[in-house]
Amino acid sequence: MRTIATRVTPRRAMPAELAPLVLTPPERATAHMLASLLLDYPDAAWFSRLPALRGHATGLPAPLAEPLVSFVDAAQSTGEGEWQRRYVVTFDLKRKCSLYLSYYATGDTRRRGVALVTFLEAYRAAGWEFDADDLPDYLPAVLEFSARSDSEIAGSLIAAHREGIEVLRAALEGLGSPWADVVRAVTLSLPPIDAATRERFLDLISEGPPTETVGLSFLGNLPPFQPISQKETPS
Repeated sequence: MRTIATRVTPRRAMPAELAPLVLTPPERATAHMLASLLLDYPDAAWFSRLPALRGHATGLPAPLAEPLVSFVDAAQSTGEGEWQRRYVVTFDLKRKCSLYLSYYATGDTRRRGVALVTFLEAYRAAGWEFDADDLPDYLPAVLEFSARSDSEIAGSLIAAHREGIEVLRAALEGLGSPWADVVRAVTLSLPPIDAATRERFLDLISEGPPTETVGLSFLGNLPPFQPISQKETPS
């Protein structure tokens, strides 16, 4: 007789659902570029940019401007050394606060490499060549891609890894982290999600990134990408 395994980790509650905002393309691009910069490591150059970033944030609709301005104000009032310490503790030491999107779908498994190749193919299909010290699934890089690219591929890439963004938001909100404000702004800029997607969020929020990849089909959410150089061009 087959036995049914019970869930070891009880499901945690989803964070409050955020109603997506109706944004113009320039507003969405600005929000994603600001989030990209604010989620990066807070070195001295990062702090020097904060006044300018705050100014750009105030030009966005209030539901986006308020969390971003609040975050900038918190960083400036805390100071460089302490903010850097908090960043490392938050993003480097907690599994559910990873800034690498494919980690939520694959965990530390061999399929992570396949996922990273998929990100690279997405950039190339949009005419980009990823050239950075970080991995291509680094959320700030993906948000910059979304902000600066006119290609629909950027939106598809984010949509295919929406679970990771929501798990990150849930974890940051659960910690009372100031970075939750930035990820919340990202969530507000994205399309609504359906019930099936919310169910996947619940599993990931409760269980965390997988150690095995059986049954995962995150790569199926993305179409195969063709590098732009290989596409037919009109004569």
